[in-house]
Amino acid sequence: MSDLSVKHLLGIKYLQKSDLDLIFETADHFKEVLSRSIKKVPSLRDITIANIFFENSTRTRLSFELAEKRLSADVINFSAGQSSVRKGETLIDTVNNILSMKVDMVVLRHPNAGAGIFLSNHVSASIVNAGDGAHEHPTQALLDAYSIRERLGGVGGRKVVIVGDILHSRVALSNIFALQMLGAEVKVCGPKTLMPKYVESLGVQVEYNLRKALEWCDVANMLRIQNERMDMSYFPTLREYTKQYGIDRVLLDSLDKEIVIMHPGPINRGVEITSDVADSDQSIILNQVENGVAIRMAVIYLLASKIK
Repeated sequence: MSDLSVKHLLGIKYLQKSDLDLIFETADHFKEVLSRSIKKVPSLRDITIANIFFENSTRTRLSFELAEKRLSADVINFSAGQSSVRKGETLIDTVNNILSMKVDMVVLRHPNAGAGIFLSNHVSASIVNAGDGAHEHPTQALLDAYSIRERLGGVGGRKVVIVGDILHSRVALSNIFALQMLGAEVKVCGPKTLMPKYVESLGVQVEYNLRKALEWCDVANMLRIQNERMDMSYFPTLREYTKQYGIDRVLLDSLDKEIVIMHPGPINRGVEITSDVADSDQSIILNQVENGVAIRMAVIYLLASKIK
């Protein structure tokens, strides 16, 4: 079996296309495992993984934890809110204290961009970035691309538009890197105030008109407004935003083709997407959640094989 080219999963931009192909092939195998009556494999019986989350997360943390347990790893969950971090302990001290318990891998979510990269230079454990600030969220991009591959038979040549709060989104950046690496065309769509200045330098087109973007694309990945990262008002009102950049059934039905709808979650129903769209046959949102476990199993399994 091939090997990943990296010891850590810090971001999509550090991977090669062969890494993505290997992760997808491995995830295919684990999806088959997850469909069995006994969903557990003994692959990582001797591996201990610490989930260290300095930001609140329900879906990502549960998905990682389930993936780890399906692989029979020993799991330690660490939440910064109930820890010595509140007493001023540094990131390195926190992690080193956990590593002294003979932990092999750290799944890290942190509000500061580059936290995983910083940590990987100071500790011996394998680091998996579960989201760092507004930088990257590599496993989300992997499961998104994998879900497109599953629904449409491939990613190469597909047209994908990412809609919403591009400025504050780590999902958008990781998705752009992954989709382009796999040969997709990518556009971003949203208000000018939520569009990073550098975005066109990433090789993506910018479209400010949602209808035009939807008429162009095969897949629309809808992002939520990240109010928790905003220190000012980026648009007049939420109602105004929804009117210009929200998808409802009427808009979807008025297109002359059927497009695939995605969302990394959590969904703000009635803002960027209505319930009748989120729950429709065109939506692969629940497939994304299901595929998240298989993709994270694949990533952890492949990184663990480099630990021994």
